[in-house]
Amino acid sequence: MKGLRGIILSFSILISMVMCSAPESSKEENQITIVGQMKNVMWKGELGAKIRLDSLSDKSHLYGLGPVEYLRGEVLIIDGKAYKSTVATDSTMRVEETFDIGSPFFGYSQVSNWDEQIIPDSIQSIGQLENYLNQITQESQRPFFFKVIGMVNEATIHIVNLPEGTVVSSPEEAHQGQVNYELSNQNAELIGFFSTEHQTIFTHHDSFMHIHLITENRQKMGHLDRLILGKEAKLYLPKSSKTKP
Repeated sequence: MKGLRGIILSFSILISMVMCSAPESSKEENQITIVGQMKNVMWKGELGAKIRLDSLSDKSHLYGLGPVEYLRGEVLIIDGKAYKSTVATDSTMRVEETFDIGSPFFGYSQVSNWDEQIIPDSIQSIGQLENYLNQITQESQRPFFFKVIGMVNEATIHIVNLPEGTVVSSPEEAHQGQVNYELSNQNAELIGFFSTEHQTIFTHHDSFMHIHLITENRQKMGHLDRLILGKEAKLYLPKSSKTKP
C-alpha cells in the first residue's frame, strides 16, 4: 500500500507541475508589454533607452514598435525580425535588419496565430480603420496588436531624426528634424497597436492606434501618419479575439 501511495503521490505531483507550467507559456501569448511612456519622452525629455531590443531576440512570433533612442529613427519587429529605419536624406532612408537597438518607449507582443479577414473597401484612412477596429473588437481582449497586408494607394510615413544634443520638453521639440516620406502604389505591411487606454502612454492623445508601415521589399519603413488603403487589403487580429463583422 505504501508503494502504491508513493506512486500515486508522485503521479499527482507530476500532473500538478505540468498544469502549473503550461499556463505560463500561454499567458505570454497575445499579452502586451509596454516599456517606458511616450509622454515622458515628449514632455520630460527621457530620450535614453528604457529597453535594449536584443533582450527580446529569443522570443518567438514577436511583434513590436517604437522609436530609436534619442529619437534618431524608427523600430519595427515583425514575426521575430527587427528593423530599424534612419534618415539618409530628405527623400531617402536606410532600413536595416538588426536587434542592436535601444528605445525610450516600446510596445511588444508574441502572437503566433491570427484570424484573417478582408477589410471592406470603404475602410481606407487611418481614422476609418480605427473606427472599424473599435467596432469589431468590442468583445475582444484589449489592447492588442494587429496586422494589415495589402496595396497602399497612398501613405505618409515619418522617421524621427532629432539633432544630437537637443533638449526636449514638448512634442514640438521632440519632432525637430523629423522627415516625412510619401509612398504610392506600394505593397506593404502595417503593424499596429490598438488601445482605448494608452493615450499619451503609447498612442498620441487623439488616437487609439500606433502604427508603423514597412514596404514588401523592406526598403521603406516608418511611423504611419496618413493612409489611403487599396482594395481587398487583409486584416489580421490575434486568434483569441472575438469580433463582430
